[in-house]
Amino acid sequence: MSGHSKWHSIKHKKGATDAKRGKLFTKFIKEITVAARTGGGDPDSNARLRKAITDAKAGNMPNDTIDRAIRRGTGAEEGVHYEEITYEGYGPGGVALLIDAVTDNRNRTVAEIRHIFSKNGGNLGESGSVGWMFEKKGYIVVDKAAKAEDELFDLAIDSGAEDLRDDQDNWEILTAPESFEAVHAAIKSAGITPQVAEIEMVPQNYINLEGQQASQMLKLMEALEDHDDVQKVSANFDMSEADMAAA
Repeated sequence: MSGHSKWHSIKHKKGATDAKRGKLFTKFIKEITVAARTGGGDPDSNARLRKAITDAKAGNMPNDTIDRAIRRGTGAEEGVHYEEITYEGYGPGGVALLIDAVTDNRNRTVAEIRHIFSKNGGNLGESGSVGWMFEKKGYIVVDKAAKAEDELFDLAIDSGAEDLRDDQDNWEILTAPESFEAVHAAIKSAGITPQVAEIEMVPQNYINLEGQQASQMLKLMEALEDHDDVQKVSANFDMSEADMAAA
């Protein structure tokens, strides 16, 4: 598998632990609040909010918590003011990273993100230093056992996907961001449950890491994603199954 889908697999296995820490609820609330603030509180006309609500419900967040986050986002209820920031940096072996964060204290967050980088063999970069290496795409991962290649290809392309890629154990479906919902709906309507279905910053190429650099990269990813203000981390690393399993 590519480093992109491998990391998703690792995160999926860690999900139960993260949920126990309450971190997922915090991230859901921030995303819903910001989505409602930037695009309005009606999920029918706000795709980002609609996706945030779906994710929160899948994570068993109570409806009243979701509704309260929406009200805070639209200003109908008082709450913390969050702002979105994207940080860029380099990890072990020159791996490029994009970190999407939502914070109520920009100075605190940047200091803590910089510390995480320096502690784990990386460094925080300037704005624009690595962003050009990624493309915003709809990203859907389907297990190969779910559907034959030709059938899945026709289904994906007919519903608006750009490409279907062979990722060893999985199929990776790429879409334009505006086509993501239609393709995702078509996949689900065919009785397929994707392993991953997100709007992602997808790397244009990958850097292969081994041994100590691979281990250090995984520690950096975990530390960043464990931070309360970090919503999503994108990185262009790849590594062997053995190095990934050793995480």
